[in-house]
Amino acid sequence: MLADGIVIIGVNHKTAPVAIREKLAFPEDCGVPLMTLMDIDGCDECCFLSTCNRVEVVFSGRDHGEASRAVRRFLFSNTGLSDEEAQKYSYFYQGRDAVDHLFKVAASLDSMVVGEPQILGQLKKAYRDAAEHKTTGVILNRLFHKSFSAAKRIRTETNIGGSAVSISFAAVQLAKKIFGKLEDKSVLLVGAGEMAELAAEHLVSQGIGRVVVANRTLERAAKLAQRFNGTAVGLTELLDKLADVDILISSTGATDLILRKDEVKSIMRQRHNRPLFLIDIAVPRDLDPELNDLDNVYLYDIDDLKNVVDINKAEREKEASRAEGIIAEEVIKFGQWLESMEVVPTITALRQKANAIRDSELAKTMGNLKNITPQERKSIEMMANAIVNKLLHAPMSFIKGGNGANGGCEHRQVNLDLLRQLFDLDRDSSDE
Repeated sequence: MLADGIVIIGVNHKTAPVAIREKLAFPEDCGVPLMTLMDIDGCDECCFLSTCNRVEVVFSGRDHGEASRAVRRFLFSNTGLSDEEAQKYSYFYQGRDAVDHLFKVAASLDSMVVGEPQILGQLKKAYRDAAEHKTTGVILNRLFHKSFSAAKRIRTETNIGGSAVSISFAAVQLAKKIFGKLEDKSVLLVGAGEMAELAAEHLVSQGIGRVVVANRTLERAAKLAQRFNGTAVGLTELLDKLADVDILISSTGATDLILRKDEVKSIMRQRHNRPLFLIDIAVPRDLDPELNDLDNVYLYDIDDLKNVVDINKAEREKEASRAEGIIAEEVIKFGQWLESMEVVPTITALRQKANAIRDSELAKTMGNLKNITPQERKSIEMMANAIVNKLLHAPMSFIKGGNGANGGCEHRQVNLDLLRQLFDLDRDSSDE
């Protein structure tokens, strides 16, 4: 059956540690992997996905037994692992399970961070590359397009991507709640740590107006500021810059507080009490906890942000359950399309055989009739067409899964085989 001919073999963050995944390194140009896969007997169509957290081959073919083993050998060819180890660290999905898995990947339900948006873009790129190399056909084209539409439906009908589940993104979400919009706001990064950098990336993606970086080493501050088209200052200018910015993100390695309540209190008078959003993601803390006592000062430390993240993770899990229901619906729809594809060759063969008999008998009849008018000829042809159509109606409904005890989808393959035998559709025409 066509459904059973869809196979996914791969490795991801759930089945293999990074020490194994990094051995499955493939070049960014997927042309060579795709061509190698298409040379495997039994692989009629294929797509190749390679990211930092997963490497997968999606392929379809009628005889996939040996093809599956060859695909796994291809994936692990440069790892030095045995076949047994390769099976241990990889997964195999076939038929409906393969469709379900791909839809979950597209919807980021199989990602390390559920709801993250990057995987859908990576999957679309993998499909575009496969399409450009002409390694996809009717089955995989439909499969991937349906996976994209299922992912879009999940983004539209659920809030799976709406809750911050990283410390840096949680900080940005809180900033948006305080200020509404960020386009006319400015941020001061104190320190050049990774988490502050990630928060800055999120802020820039949300349209933050201006970035200032303050660091003990001015050279490092300048390097980070350049990334965000910002400006760099030394730590000695911290208080002066605080008078102008709206958001401060601090992540230094200092062993003592770098900003105290009394210092900020005088700054707030200069600011005319404009709201100031302070994010302290340093351990130990950079910012005085008593800053929260000041009017229009909003201070959040890493524990506050972790609480937000934990709440949001729970919320995403609820949304993931809703997304699972949507995927189940979409998998059923795709299965119905595949079943209709299985019926097409038999319908075509039956129609062709019936038409061939009709044409042959019409030719004999017309040859024996003398002095027949064009109108009479047309009437006879119409009658022959009507007889064929009425005779074919019941068997066509039978294999399409219409009404009746034997018409259900679970009996479709049995029905197809039975009908092909009854009408002798598999006999070579040269034998007749």
